[in-house]
Amino acid sequence: EVQLVESGGDLVQAGGSLRLSCAATVFTFDDYTIGWFRQAPGKEREGVSCISTFDGSTYYADSVKGRFTISSDNAKNTVHLRMNSLKPEDTAVYYCAVTNSYNSDFCNYLEMDYWGKGTLVTVSS
Repeated sequence: EVQLVESGGDLVQAGGSLRLSCAATVFTFDDYTIGWFRQAPGKEREGVSCISTFDGSTYYADSVKGRFTISSDNAKNTVHLRMNSLKPEDTAVYYCAVTNSYNSDFCNYLEMDYWGKGTLVTVSS
């Protein structure tokens, strides 16, 4: 079964940067959607950024556009999320997730099949 392990979460001051990584094992999908999701206390989980190999699409939530960048290293089965200009409202547990089912709403957390355990990002003001 697919296993996803996130790393890189930390405490950082507002305006700072972090790079999250997601390492996937037992990953044999020909096509897939993989991405980052986050959940802040008391809030619903939301899609932050995803990559889909079905059509080459990339998604960013409006709240992170221009600040976050998703990238993948296919040789290492690793996905990264570079987060710049962090804000206190970015504070959340960040999860990596993947699905091998195509969906037009491809960064919807309800459509993902495999999840990592998450990594905590805390942005202080």
